[in-house]
Amino acid sequence: MVETRKGGLFVPEPEVRPGGQPDFSKVKIPRAGSVERPPVDVDPATIRDMAFSIIRVLNRDGEAVGPWAGTLTDEELLEGLKHMMTLRSFDARMQMAQRQGKTSFYMQHMGEEAVSCAFRRAMEPGDMNFPTYRQAGLLIAGDYPMVDMMNQIYSNEADPLKGRQLPIMYSAKDHGFFSISGNLGTQFIQSVGWAMASAIKNDSRIAAGWIGDGSTAESDFHAALVFASTYRAPVVLNIVNNQWAISTFQGIARGGAGTFAARGLGFGLPALRVDGNDYLAVHAVAKWAVERARMGLGATLVEYVTYRVGAHSTSDDPSAYRPKTESDNWPLGDPVIRLKNHLIRRGVWTDDRHKQAEAEVLDMVITAQKEAEKHGTLHAGGRPSARDMFEGVYAEMPPHLRRQRQQAGV
Repeated sequence: MVETRKGGLFVPEPEVRPGGQPDFSKVKIPRAGSVERPPVDVDPATIRDMAFSIIRVLNRDGEAVGPWAGTLTDEELLEGLKHMMTLRSFDARMQMAQRQGKTSFYMQHMGEEAVSCAFRRAMEPGDMNFPTYRQAGLLIAGDYPMVDMMNQIYSNEADPLKGRQLPIMYSAKDHGFFSISGNLGTQFIQSVGWAMASAIKNDSRIAAGWIGDGSTAESDFHAALVFASTYRAPVVLNIVNNQWAISTFQGIARGGAGTFAARGLGFGLPALRVDGNDYLAVHAVAKWAVERARMGLGATLVEYVTYRVGAHSTSDDPSAYRPKTESDNWPLGDPVIRLKNHLIRRGVWTDDRHKQAEAEVLDMVITAQKEAEKHGTLHAGGRPSARDMFEGVYAEMPPHLRRQRQQAGV
């Protein structure tokens, strides 16, 4: 029976506040391997229930089971594990660098590494991602130079964006990584527009849009679904549901919809939910959605159910709005540990080899960091030239900017 009351505005409240006992009992987790894998050309109307379940491949024993298993070889999974370990180590070093005053700002990916790292391996050269600030795994898994990522974070003389963007707001066209925007939600509708342009040109390239659960409350999210469904744009629309916006739990943006994936049903889109901490499941769903887009069958809306372990950013204190032990109680576990255990069960990895790999990855990240810091950090060393603010804007610089540059002496 639905509770009713007289008057007043209803405001959703989180289940638990700081100091309380974490409770994820309302997160319904189906048995691994129990969710069907429909054909790529399925009629979306026949799989509406998939917007309310969760696709999982890895079971509690580390086995890959069910119809979504088998999209990756052992060698590809070992590579995926290294990508996630690299991103996690990169995060730790850059978080420390921010605390040391070497950069002004940083945002970690702790607990969400599988989402972007696995998705990237389902895409092809020429495809374009329109990411948020928590998909650096797209670059790591796409072999983008880590030194260049650090140069951008430090805003130093070798910053590929010449100091024009906030730290971690990367841009790499050649690696299929569209410029990150601090205006949340804009990238979602832009991904649909890029995909429509690709279709108009009869190109085979597809786009992927990324958005967090909190930003689905933005109007651009809904506009993207309208255009994607109407024009069958070749795009995969990804919602990373990590349970929290900066300090607001997911219920504010989700409302009474039940799941974020269910938002796609009203637009006639196939809508799937996937275990975002299961590298194998993420890749399998990404591969399915990417193939559907490339075949000209239109967009897919995918919700990745995961958890933001760390703070929203270096300027956030999550202990002010959630229990300190909440991440320890997250029922879908740690993506790195889960893939590690699966590979050990497969007989291609060991605990000792994992410890050795952690040391090797850390050494690689520290080496890249030292190289980047040779070019300067936020408060020391080389910086972008003031001349750069005049360059790269117009094909031919207008007279008033030429005069300003001359007056500035650059």
